[in-house]
Amino acid sequence: MIIHPASTTHQQLTEEEQIKAGVSPEMIRLSVGIETIDDILYDLDQALKA
Repeated sequence: MIIHPASTTHQQLTEEEQIKAGVSPEMIRLSVGIETIDDILYDLDQALKA
């Protein structure tokens, strides 16, 4: 799953509160399952090429 915390999970916070929480406007959070890093990187590479 890929999300943008500033506009989803942390949207209720002010910009200052987000920054204090370590959430920047350009941050994207990537949540992956239990896979080898090579598989994750390959999948990301393929998705970005599409």
